[in-house]
Amino acid sequence: MARTLNAQPAGAERRDGPAAARPERRWWGPDRPLVLVAGAFAVVQLALVGPGMGLGWDETVYVSQVSGHSPAAFFSAPRSRGVSLLVAPIASWSSSTSLLRTYLALLSGLGLLLALRAWRGVLPVRVTAGAGALFATLWVTVFYGPQAMPNLWVALGALAAVGCFLRARADHRDRAALWGVGASAALMALMRPADAVWITLPLFALLVCARERRRPALPAALVLGLGAGAAQWIAEAYATHGGPRARLADASAIQGGLGWNIAVKDQLRTLAGRSLCRPCDGSVPDAWVIAWWFVLPLLALLGTVLAVRAGRGPAALLPLACATTAGIPYLFMIGYAAPRFLLAFYALLAVPAAYALTSLVASSVRARRPVGAVLVALGLAGHLTAQYAVLHGAVERTTASHRDWARTAATLHRLGVRPPCVLTGRLALPIAYYTGCRAVQSRGHNTNGTRQDIVREARRQPVAALTAPGVPPPAFARTWETHRAGALRAHIAPSAREARDG
Repeated sequence: MARTLNAQPAGAERRDGPAAARPERRWWGPDRPLVLVAGAFAVVQLALVGPGMGLGWDETVYVSQVSGHSPAAFFSAPRSRGVSLLVAPIASWSSSTSLLRTYLALLSGLGLLLALRAWRGVLPVRVTAGAGALFATLWVTVFYGPQAMPNLWVALGALAAVGCFLRARADHRDRAALWGVGASAALMALMRPADAVWITLPLFALLVCARERRRPALPAALVLGLGAGAAQWIAEAYATHGGPRARLADASAIQGGLGWNIAVKDQLRTLAGRSLCRPCDGSVPDAWVIAWWFVLPLLALLGTVLAVRAGRGPAALLPLACATTAGIPYLFMIGYAAPRFLLAFYALLAVPAAYALTSLVASSVRARRPVGAVLVALGLAGHLTAQYAVLHGAVERTTASHRDWARTAATLHRLGVRPPCVLTGRLALPIAYYTGCRAVQSRGHNTNGTRQDIVREARRQPVAALTAPGVPPPAFARTWETHRAGALRAHIAPSAREARDG
């Protein structure tokens, strides 16, 4: 009887042969929505952020480590070498910022695709694609997609790690998922080791509570991945900081001292497009700008409840737990804020939030579907409008400030400060990259020399001390020529004048 039920009608085309099965095996077939989301993410970055936006302060530090066109900047304790490795294929031979931005936009699009594909078999494709679209339409995600910064890559690693972890727990024979757990953990640790530890805490807690001793492959993949990614950071800690504990202490001091500090309001202040809020003052942006920040966690909670009821609890509970631990240090333990700090928080919350949105649209009660679709459409329209407005302002302000640095560098060149040269003082580190000089600071978090070192260098090569207008130069530069260089004042050593006149 079973054969009768499965029999093909006369003249019907047979669907169970190799030709019919082949499309299902093609990765772009069932994952086509994910490909479209990731592709759109890359295109939007290039269109709205633009490849011409100059490098920011932190970017110049990371890029200079592998650049053949500028001396390596001082590398402080909180940083890790992951971004430098990421940009090395371009920055090691080209000084083109446009080329680097294009490369990073395309690479981040590919990274989003791989992170979403890690959830294959855990959640329906429509939910995964919705999570990707929700995360990729946040202004902060688009803004940092083409930038040489670590936080987006931590977020993508976190998203992939949780998806692969759930797959590996469901099927211990899924070797690809095990490799995915290890690779994702390594990516996070390579970019920001401390963030990787916070994000994976719920994964380790689940392994301990579930007593996975009989299946050690998954814990081993997670531990080995974190160890491989953090190995360079640990080795550098012993080489230059006196060990990991001393490096963590140095990093905490640079960040103002980690401890109990409620930074929720500080994060709210950044949502209007401020890339850094330190010190964090000013008013909280208007409600229409920050509404999504409250709606996203509420949608995630709703999606978790719906997923538990549908028998998909782990697929929502675990990303929610990892999002919570990812947000703790930046919401409650640091004295300043930057919107990029919470990218992993947003990426993980997007999964249960997308489950809630797709459940509203695809309600089991047919009469509710049109209402749910209209509500979701209106909400998304408002969301996109607010995100675009903030993104546009952030890009304009950032591009303008980076152009000021480029103009300052051009003025310094005209004044004779050309490589090999040294800059010190206000904004010396990023402007040194634009100028092709080495930045030497005698005080502050980026101290890498003394005043005696600067004076000694001034006898051998062009040196400039930068100050804000109205601020007197340091004592060793009081007899140097003073010129206006963009928004700053440049105090030029006699050696630069000799180089210019010669």
